[in-house]
Amino acid sequence: MPNEALIIIPTYNELDNIKTLVPDIFALEPERVDILVVDDGSPDGTGDYVASLAEKDERVKLIRREGKQGLGSAYVAGFRYALERGYDYVFEMDADYSHDPKEIPNFLEAVADADLVIGSRYVTGVNVINWPMRRLLLSYFASHYTRFITGMPVKDPTGGFKCFRRRALEAIDLDRINSNGYSFQIEMNFKVYKKGFRIKEIPIIFHDRVAGDSKMNRAIVYEAVFMVWKLRLRSIFGSL
Repeated sequence: MPNEALIIIPTYNELDNIKTLVPDIFALEPERVDILVVDDGSPDGTGDYVASLAEKDERVKLIRREGKQGLGSAYVAGFRYALERGYDYVFEMDADYSHDPKEIPNFLEAVADADLVIGSRYVTGVNVINWPMRRLLLSYFASHYTRFITGMPVKDPTGGFKCFRRRALEAIDLDRINSNGYSFQIEMNFKVYKKGFRIKEIPIIFHDRVAGDSKMNRAIVYEAVFMVWKLRLRSIFGSL
């Protein structure tokens, strides 16, 4: 039987980070969580390394994909895996230590009376370390923009550290999720919100990545800008 929670970690060239992240997570919650790495054919050998871990530890799972297919599709693949195998709670988490694994027990505590728990950078001010000012302002104002257009009462709608209760994911048609990056996070939050599920934000401190390169680009930003209008219109016309 699987543990009760699955932590989905998409990777592309995250070998240095994943080598320490996996043991760090298991040191915190060895009896409650499994880890699923969704690797998009990392040239640095991330997938091969995780495969070797999985042979030794049944708590480590791996999905290999050909080429870079995007963050959103990686998480959707992970969601399907989690639902098929009976996990009660499903995490999204970055591999780069921008999401502190020490927060995982706090998520598991908070999800006891919520259907989606979001690790928020902005629920108690601005809790971001080592980000360039331009990127910080982009993220902060994107959050305000999203709340204004969608009406969703979430202070950090683009955050990527979160935990879903199983029933929230089961209520969403994963075949209709086609977005990536910021817009993927917004779309998932909005659909959980419109289904009437309980959303809770807990404060986290967000650190810029320890190693590797950011996946952020202009196309991801533009996608998010237009996604909020698509979601609002679909909600009005009942086509979510």
